[in-house]
Amino acid sequence: MTGVKSLDRRSFFRALTAGAGAAALASAPRARAGEAEGKPINADVLASRTPPDLRVLDLALEGDKRLASRVAIFVPNHLAKDEKVPLLVLLHGLGETWDQGVGAFAWVERYGLGNAYARLRRPPVTRTSRLASLLPDARLVELNASLAAQPFRGLAIACPYTPNVVKQPDPAAALDAYAGWIADVVVPRAHKEAPVFTDAAHTSLDGVSLGGYLGLEVFVRRPDAFGALGVVQAAMSPLKVPVYAEKIAAIHAAAIKAGKPPPTFHIETTHSDPMHDLNLAFSNDLTRRGVANDFVVLPGSHDQTFLREAGSMEMLLWHDRRPR
Repeated sequence: MTGVKSLDRRSFFRALTAGAGAAALASAPRARAGEAEGKPINADVLASRTPPDLRVLDLALEGDKRLASRVAIFVPNHLAKDEKVPLLVLLHGLGETWDQGVGAFAWVERYGLGNAYARLRRPPVTRTSRLASLLPDARLVELNASLAAQPFRGLAIACPYTPNVVKQPDPAAALDAYAGWIADVVVPRAHKEAPVFTDAAHTSLDGVSLGGYLGLEVFVRRPDAFGALGVVQAAMSPLKVPVYAEKIAAIHAAAIKAGKPPPTFHIETTHSDPMHDLNLAFSNDLTRRGVANDFVVLPGSHDQTFLREAGSMEMLLWHDRRPR
């Protein structure tokens, strides 16, 4: 975490507080009764958090509860008998770090994950927002042509609580512990609960804003657990961009040297994202180091409106298109 401390801290924290969760926190629903105290949620609340194509498990896992212990696992309910799917681990943004239950369900309740999944399964995709600019006509044509040629197959998705590690007394130790919890607790539990391929090649990691930053930190610590990394509007510091690129290039080279498929990478940002230039720099640095990556710039701002209309859907489709 020395890069974060030595950087222009105001720029870094501005990116985090502009994050996907913070932007609409005031208008988003507060935690239901009992959640902040860690009590189990009731069946009605769980039903409201269950997308049509996914069965939901709300779990408190072993680990340091002061850091992270809660995860929501979304299991496809549309699979054929004995069909398996890849596993996607998704990390949320800063705005939901105040409560573990809110964080674990942020992607579904606030970022439109369930609706994005349903739209991809039931083409043709249409707009859901009055802001037509978020999903231009040309992209709608491309999306629907792609889905006609290759239907969306589905994923199991684990959404663990994402802590604000910069507030921890020892952020570096917190990152080490969180990476271990994701790789050694969350992923194995998802393997147990969902019909997924259990190898690293079929396990992906992604995150938005603060979650993108943490996703990078988790991946460079535990590349053995993942075959792909994506970031959506990742909150990165300028000093850390080349550090991440260098570490990922080393991971990429080591995989090739060992005769293994190297991990794949997806970087998603928007034209009005305050982190646009840093995400672009990260993509360019990876490319200079010989690491191919899919970089996409979409219309929109660094907010939940973008995620609900296009961002979550584009992210899901990229992971679904990976080889299986």
